[in-house]
Amino acid sequence: MEPIPLPSAEQRSAALRNAAYNVFGLHSEEVTIDLLTDSGTGAMSTSQWSALMKGDESYAGAASFELFESAVRELTGFPHVLPTHQGRGAEHVLFSLLLDEGAITVSNGHFDTTAANVKLAGGEPVDLPCEESKSAESDFPFKGNLGLAALEELLAGDRGGDVAAVILTLTDNASGGHPVSPANARRAREICAAHGLPLFLDAARFAENAYLVTQRDPDYREKPVHEVAREFFGMADGAWCSLKKDGFGNIGAFLALEDEGLADRCRQLVIATEGFPTYGGLSGRDLEALAAGIKEAVDPHHLAYRAAGAEWLASALDEVGVPVVQPTGCHAVYVDAGRFLPHLEPQELPGVSLSCELYLAGGIRTAEMGTLAMGHPDPDGGPDAPAPRELLRLALPRRVYTRSHLEYVVRTAAGIVERAAELPAYRITSQPEQLRHFSASLAPIPGG
Repeated sequence: MEPIPLPSAEQRSAALRNAAYNVFGLHSEEVTIDLLTDSGTGAMSTSQWSALMKGDESYAGAASFELFESAVRELTGFPHVLPTHQGRGAEHVLFSLLLDEGAITVSNGHFDTTAANVKLAGGEPVDLPCEESKSAESDFPFKGNLGLAALEELLAGDRGGDVAAVILTLTDNASGGHPVSPANARRAREICAAHGLPLFLDAARFAENAYLVTQRDPDYREKPVHEVAREFFGMADGAWCSLKKDGFGNIGAFLALEDEGLADRCRQLVIATEGFPTYGGLSGRDLEALAAGIKEAVDPHHLAYRAAGAEWLASALDEVGVPVVQPTGCHAVYVDAGRFLPHLEPQELPGVSLSCELYLAGGIRTAEMGTLAMGHPDPDGGPDAPAPRELLRLALPRRVYTRSHLEYVVRTAAGIVERAAELPAYRITSQPEQLRHFSASLAPIPGG
């Protein structure tokens, strides 16, 4: 149990100003309800806490690694398992060895760190979401699907030979937390095989994707969640998974691969950048807790509760006049900030404006998923290429908040509805070259 901070309106205003209007700069004691991310912010179970006490802290060959390795192999079916400190560590290791300068990776939706690590390796991330994902209001059940026709068109074109890998992000975190269907993954596998390309999974929310498949695909209604997840892994050549999400961990990830040669090369890079391959930057205590969390992640009762919570929050927000992306997934609710604040252009950062207002009004921290996070800065200093949609993500930490906390979020949002037209535009005053939304400085535009 943790006390909930209750900063005053004056304290919130000062805190946001001191953070340069970037909610990543806020201190945790300045936040009342923290919906910034579901990554590493969940509550561990009694089984995980008791597992911590059994941690084997041997530098090499620890028994805790053997337990972790067994859990990952059972889940994925991949023979080669490498722990890393978190998902971006696994991405860095894999892309450093997989990609040459100018290589393309194709995805239904690269998330921010994935795209950044592709670029750092000299590659180019290309997003090819399915056509149905372009409508926020459509009830199509699998908006996380990869655009297969677009993939085949790319592979048949002049740059087809530059494609080095295809990545399926489960679920599609960048644009709504939507699941990928088994049929879409299976067809992606066939296309990759025909072109000699590897298919990888960014499987941070493997359990939530599998659960949503059992709810939305009639052919999978009677299948256990863990079997659906295993089927997805079985279609791929490898996967990385941040276990700070569906693994219920506060830290940790894995890279799991089928190919022995690639795994050996990755293992050597893990030694240089993460740690010995039997701990990968994690303590034995972490490995024990994650092994327990992997098994808990596919509990259908937990997943049903999680999906119902997201659906309730989305419905309640919609009822008070806050437009949300439909259908909801499990890990977050996405507000359509562009539709909520139509007086702001994408370059005026409507998602940032709404995020700042939610904090000022109620101490609620959220994450912008629009032009700040997902847009493309012009290298010559011109206007940004905007994101496909201006979204605000309300991520739901696992096993943390109750309905009463979320009712507070809805009441706070409802208070903003009538004055939405008054919310100001924002501008970027300074930004780094990569992953700018984490550390950019922002400012409201007076009179904007």
